[in-house]
Amino acid sequence: MDLKRDIQPLSNFKRNTADFIRQLKETGKPVVLTINGKAELVIQDAASYQELLELRDRLEAIAGIRRGLDSMEEGKGRPADEVFADLRKKHNITAG
Repeated sequence: MDLKRDIQPLSNFKRNTADFIRQLKETGKPVVLTINGKAELVIQDAASYQELLELRDRLEAIAGIRRGLDSMEEGKGRPADEVFADLRKKHNITAG
């Protein structure tokens, strides 16, 4: 993050919106907007935001897998064939 370029007062953003939009699209980096000297808003282009959402989803999936593996190592959980057999029995599904 370039502090001179990527942290700006909201008033500057209002005066130079087109320039900021161009910067956001060119750099893909967010801009922090301040109000009375305090960081209040973060803006970014849609493509970069989508990448951020996808990264978050991948990290959540990895964390879920890690929890599952930890659970298995701790002896928690049941083998899949047992679970499927119980589901077939519960829902009266014949194996086929």
